[in-house]
Amino acid sequence: MSPQQLPEIRLAEESDAPAIHAMLYEIAAATGSAEKFVSSPDDIARDGFGPSPAFEALIATDDLDPVALCLYFPSYSTFRGQAGVYMQDLYVAPSHRGGGFAQKMVQAVAQRAASQGKSYIRLSVDAKNVVGQRFYQKIGMRHADDEKIFVLDGDAFSALANSA
Repeated sequence: MSPQQLPEIRLAEESDAPAIHAMLYEIAAATGSAEKFVSSPDDIARDGFGPSPAFEALIATDDLDPVALCLYFPSYSTFRGQAGVYMQDLYVAPSHRGGGFAQKMVQAVAQRAASQGKSYIRLSVDAKNVVGQRFYQKIGMRHADDEKIFVLDGDAFSALANSA
């Protein structure tokens, strides 16, 4: 990839579900979480492109080959009184890393969000992903020292959801 031939960044379509799924698997494998990755391309197609999409994704292609993904969904800050996006996943193929392309992907999400009246991006980074943490700081994101992420899932989620 030369600077003159940057991959095209576009809004993902339902036909991209298998490629999105493959890139998400690469993230899981890289973070040592492949055994936790149980979604399917059908899940991605159903939840991202149905009548009430749970997320949007930008995908980048180089000669029609998918090389990058940024998956995000709406967020709302009651403290700010403003809408934003929560960026769930960012992936850039190894062949396209190191040239600022990850920043272009996040910039494209920020531009799309701003065009929709949104004013911020939130995300979480795997605690062991020091490279990712440095990247986000480098592009101007700050670590929210005053927050911790909690998760309710699996049996605990079912128990709470089904309690009287």
